[in-house]
Amino acid sequence: MSARAEICWVSGPVLRARCEGAFALREAISVGPLGLLGEVVRIEGEEIMAQVYEDTTGLKPGVEVRGSGLPLSIELGPALLGGMYDGLLRPLGGPDTAFVRAGASFGRGHVVAAFEPAVKPGDALSAGMIVGTARVGDGPLQKVLCPPDMAGECLWVAAAGLLADDALLVRLRGADGIEHGFAMRQRWPVRTPRPVARRLPAEAPLVTGQRILDTLFPVALGGRAAIPGGFGTGKTVLLEALARGCEADVIVYLGCGERGNEIAGVLEEFPELEDPRSGRPLMQRTVIIANTSNMPVAAREASIYSAVTVAEWFRDQGLNVALMADSTSRWAEALREVSGRFGELPGEGGYPAYLASRLADFYERAALVETLSGARGSVTLIGAISPPSGDFSEPVTSHTKRYVRAFWTLDVKRAQARFYPAVHPLMSYSEDAARFRAFWAGQGADDWWALRQRFLALLEEQARLERMARIIGKDALPPRQQLTLLQAEIFNEAFLRQSAFSAVDRIATPARQAAMLRLLARWMDLAEAALAEGATLAALAAVPSLRALARMGEEIGNQELQGFEALRERVEAEHTGLADKHQGGDDAGTAAG
Repeated sequence: MSARAEICWVSGPVLRARCEGAFALREAISVGPLGLLGEVVRIEGEEIMAQVYEDTTGLKPGVEVRGSGLPLSIELGPALLGGMYDGLLRPLGGPDTAFVRAGASFGRGHVVAAFEPAVKPGDALSAGMIVGTARVGDGPLQKVLCPPDMAGECLWVAAAGLLADDALLVRLRGADGIEHGFAMRQRWPVRTPRPVARRLPAEAPLVTGQRILDTLFPVALGGRAAIPGGFGTGKTVLLEALARGCEADVIVYLGCGERGNEIAGVLEEFPELEDPRSGRPLMQRTVIIANTSNMPVAAREASIYSAVTVAEWFRDQGLNVALMADSTSRWAEALREVSGRFGELPGEGGYPAYLASRLADFYERAALVETLSGARGSVTLIGAISPPSGDFSEPVTSHTKRYVRAFWTLDVKRAQARFYPAVHPLMSYSEDAARFRAFWAGQGADDWWALRQRFLALLEEQARLERMARIIGKDALPPRQQLTLLQAEIFNEAFLRQSAFSAVDRIATPARQAAMLRLLARWMDLAEAALAEGATLAALAAVPSLRALARMGEEIGNQELQGFEALRERVEAEHTGLADKHQGGDDAGTAAG
C-alpha cells in the first residue's frame, strides 16, 4: 500500500505534508485529485518536503499526497523517435488542447511496432542484451534491450509481427527462481545513469559540419562542450545547425526554459527539414523535449535529466547520440528559485551551494562507452549558457568550464557584424584536439595539426596588429604586417564564416575542410614569397583569384573537391612572376620619365 500524506503548507512549486506512512527520498508522488506529479526532496521527521512539476494553483492544506514507491521515472521505447515532449517526457500536441493536461501520465497509449525476435526460449539473457529489433511505421530500425536490472533464462518471447510497445515481450526466470517479464517500453529513473560495461577514451571527434568547430575546436565523440554567449549572439541558431549537420545517429534537442517563440520555431521547423545524411525527414532521428519559460519552474529542473536519460537509452543500442541543451542557465535559474522556496542558504549569485555538483552530475553522463550488450555507443553533451549581461565570470559559466572539454565562446561584436558562426577564435578552446590527429590523417589530412597551429597563430597575430593599427594607423604598418592582416581577413571570410542558410555551405565535410585549409596555406606561402621578391601589397590584394578564394565555401561543395585543385592552379598561375611584373612596370615608368 502506498504511503499517504496531507499538505500542511504550500508555496509555488514547493509543499510540505504530514506523513501517514513511510516515504523515500526522491520518491515520485501524486498530489491532489488531479494527480499532479511531484518528487520528495527532503524528509524531516513526520513531514516531507516535495517539489511539484505542475501548476499548483488551487492547492491548499488538507489536500492528499500519495507516494508511488518508485523514484521519478520516464518511459523509454521505440516510439520516442520523431516525438515532441514536455520536460517530463509527456507528449506535446494533440487535437484536444494546446497545453499538457494537468496530472497527465507518461503513457502514450498503444504504439504498434514491427518486432523481430533475436532470442528464443532456453537462451540465457544477460542485462542489457539485445533481444530483438523493432520498427515504428517507416522509421529507423531500433534494437530492443533486456532491462539493465534483469537477467536469467528466457521462458517465452513474442513471435515476429506487429506488437504494442507496452505488451509483454519476453518472460524470463531469474537466478532467484522468480519469473519476470518486460515490454519494448520500459521505465527508468531519470536521476540514475544507465549502467555500461566500461567507459572508453576519446578517439575521434563528433563531426559537426561547422569548420571553425571541427578544425580549430573539436569536441570528442562522447565528449562535453559548452556554448556561452550573450543575448543575440546566435546560441539557438548554432545549436539548430549542429542538430541538422552533426554526424550523430540520434539528436536529442532540449529547449530548457527558453522563450516560447524560439521553441515554437523549433517545433515548426524540424518536422519540415530533410536529413542530409539519409534524405529522409530529420525528425525520424530526433527527439525534441520542450520546456518553455512559462511552464512550471520545477519541471525545468527535471527536464535536463529526462533528456540525458533518453540519450542514454539510444546509446545503449550502440548509437552515437548528441544532446543539445538550450540552455543550462535557465535550468540553473530554476534550481535557484526552488532552492529559495526551500529556505536554503544561497551561494554565489544566489544559486544554491550544490550548483557545481549538479552540473558535474549532468556533464558526467557524457561518454563513449562499451554497452552491456558489447556494442559501442556515445552521448555527446552540448550545453548553451546565457550569462547575464554577457558576464562569463558568473557562476554557471565558471563552473561549467570545469567540466567541459570544448568551450565555444560566442562574441557579441562578431554577431553584430553578421559573422556566423560568431565563435570567437581567441576565446574558445578544445582540450581534446591533439587526440584527433589520427582521425584527420584518416581523412587524408596528415598536416591538419600543423595547419591548425599555423592559423591559430595567424589569428593571434591579427589581434596584436589590429591593436597596434588603432594607435598608429594601418597604413603605417610595414608591408609584411599588412599582408598578415590581409591573410587573416581572407581566412576569416573564406574559412571561419559559414552560412547556415546556404545549400552548399551549411555543412562542410572533414575532407572539404582539409582541402580548404591546404589551399589557404598555399596562397599564404605564395603571397609571402611574392612580397619578399618585391611585389607590392596592392598588387597582392588585386589578384583576381582572391575573390574566388574568399567565396570558395559558397561555390565549391562537398562533392566537388576537384574544384579546390583547379582553384589552386589558378592561384599559383596568378602569383607566378608577380614580382617581375611589378618590377617591369616600374622600369617602364622610369624609362618614360
